[in-house]
Amino acid sequence: MARIAQWCVAHRLAAILLWLLALGTVAGAAGIAGSSYSNDYEVPGTESGRATALLDAGFDDRGGDSNTVVWHTAGRTTVQAAGVEQRMTQTLDDIADLPGIATVTSPYERQGAGQISADGHTAYATVTFDAQADDIPQPQAQALVDTAKKAETDKLQVELGGTAVASTEASSAHLSEVVGVVVAAVVLFLAFGSLAASLLPIATALVSVGTAYAGIVLLGHVMTVADFAPMLGMLIGLGVGIDYALFIVTRHRKGLRRGLSVPEAAANAVATTGRAVVFAGATVCIALLGMLILQLSFLNGVAIAASLIVVLTVAASVTLLPALLSLIGMKALSRRERRHLAEHGPQPELPTGFAARWSAFVERHPKLLGAVAAVVMLVLALPMLSLHLGTSDQGNNPATTTTRSAYDLLADGFGPGSNGPLTLVAKVDGADDKAAMNALGDSLGSAEGVASVGPVTYNSGGDTAVLSVVPETSPQAQDTSDLVDRLRESVLPQAEQGTSLDVYVGGVTASYDDFAEIIVGKLPLFVGVVIALGCALLLLAFRSVGIPLKAALMNVLAVASSFGIVVAIFQWGWGSELLGLGSAGPIEPFLPVIMVSVLFGLSMDYQVFLVSRMYEEWLETGDNRRAVRVGLAETSRVINSAAVIMIAVFLAFVLSGDRVIAMFGIALASAVALDAFVLRTLLVPALMHMLGGANWWLPRSLDRWLPRISIEPPECRPAHEKIPGQRASEQEELVQ
Repeated sequence: MARIAQWCVAHRLAAILLWLLALGTVAGAAGIAGSSYSNDYEVPGTESGRATALLDAGFDDRGGDSNTVVWHTAGRTTVQAAGVEQRMTQTLDDIADLPGIATVTSPYERQGAGQISADGHTAYATVTFDAQADDIPQPQAQALVDTAKKAETDKLQVELGGTAVASTEASSAHLSEVVGVVVAAVVLFLAFGSLAASLLPIATALVSVGTAYAGIVLLGHVMTVADFAPMLGMLIGLGVGIDYALFIVTRHRKGLRRGLSVPEAAANAVATTGRAVVFAGATVCIALLGMLILQLSFLNGVAIAASLIVVLTVAASVTLLPALLSLIGMKALSRRERRHLAEHGPQPELPTGFAARWSAFVERHPKLLGAVAAVVMLVLALPMLSLHLGTSDQGNNPATTTTRSAYDLLADGFGPGSNGPLTLVAKVDGADDKAAMNALGDSLGSAEGVASVGPVTYNSGGDTAVLSVVPETSPQAQDTSDLVDRLRESVLPQAEQGTSLDVYVGGVTASYDDFAEIIVGKLPLFVGVVIALGCALLLLAFRSVGIPLKAALMNVLAVASSFGIVVAIFQWGWGSELLGLGSAGPIEPFLPVIMVSVLFGLSMDYQVFLVSRMYEEWLETGDNRRAVRVGLAETSRVINSAAVIMIAVFLAFVLSGDRVIAMFGIALASAVALDAFVLRTLLVPALMHMLGGANWWLPRSLDRWLPRISIEPPECRPAHEKIPGQRASEQEELVQ
């Protein structure tokens, strides 16, 4: 690591230009290639997956993305009033003439029978594009919205729903990233007192994250990458990138205050803290790549995209950052620090202030403080017991959006199930199958939880049949999921008896239920592998059995508590509307997997930076109480500063307007806050004080077998080294 830093310092302009060249090249290629994201939740082998495959094979002329135009009248005026019908018919004709529109099915035509509500106050038209949602240019979708909205009057409400329409509501301005970066810059300036030093972590993170973001765009052309993966990657990258750079800049500044030259301080920072950064980044990547165990293409792309971000942020921290540090020279210190260094020369640094007092306070009251921290974490985790996995839809959008209004109008006029009908698909072979399929509608109509059943539709070859079943409840309701189970387990098997029919249940609810079932089934294996790998790394690093076990327990507590907060806000709806996050709804089925990966990685970062200093002190003194006290006193300030920055970055992404990204932002921000301010600075040191020397126990046979690695080797003159001529008791008082 030292050689890498020395080369980057000696050739600082070359190192900086290489990174800028990489950023420009990858960004240019991404701009030319364009994006190609996919949100395909279908899992091959599930019933909903077979239904989709059969539907695609039998009905290859189904057209593109389907959207709806919904209108509603109040008072005595109905949608069939002459003025309303004339106005909306003209509007639908204008829509049909727009570029990219394939068909428009009006409720005023024979094909649109059933598209007017029973009370006559709500109607909808189906607008089908000639391409799927991912391939529809946003200007075409916006033209549909603008044309439909022109028909609105004081007495006529017009709203739109659908995937293409939803793309027009996405925030185009990167407000969340700007807010997060600005807050991080303020925190860094307050921590360093130097404008130049505070800008370096920002610059390093922006260059690495920008390069990785463009790389994710290119990655979408060779594998399945979800459309939220770039934003998630940026969220993670800005957080860890600024934090990693913060740790290295802090060590560099410490070296300058100890009298090292700029090149020596930069090289020393990378050789010590830089190694911890590489180790921490490796743990994050291992946790993220653990998603590959699930063998779900949808998550594979997310795992690789997020790992790419982390790898590049680590690389920039140990190459670009030392080059920038050598460029600004002594300006890494504030003017007051430079003046003090010139007047008094280098002096030993011992922990003082609140960090030292807090460390001593935890040492005196480990049992009480440990119990308080554990209770806080467990109480926050309680909502997780009611976790309901499902998918949010346009009914969860903020109340001000047109998609949410269209969803509500359809639910009020046609029943909540109209927003997510189930699709039943079967292969038809012979007259008996066809007769059974035609009779299926009657048996389904009398089934519990079914509001209505559409007519059976056959493809042009007559060998594939499809019909639509509208539930009585909304797509997200548990009753709808129960209906899917009843159809699969009892209703359809009875209808299939005596025939070769195999009727598959698909649709939005069925697809997400199947996806969630696959996730939940593989989650124990996934969590077990991630924990085992993390423990193995910590075992190698700290040569202790207790440290990895405590880290695993802390990580589980952080994940559970953050999930409890997510459930309370998004599933229970505590403040979700006030935050502009829409109404309450289920938690996305892929969220637990991604969050476990990210949170385990981030939690491991703080564990590494905290315990590595304690371990260094333990090796020097063999005194556990002193090791824990000094380690906490010397690292808590930088850990807390890093946590504040990461929390600010994560919370800023709530402003993105995307419910899924907001879930990630709140979950990560709450996890980091609890991890830094409750676990690492309270519960972990309290437990380590109570366990004493057992913290560092390792069986002798295992000690001989394990290879020896060092995360963060001590500096040539560590802070805990005795000041010449000072008694041990005096230094002990300074530390306290």
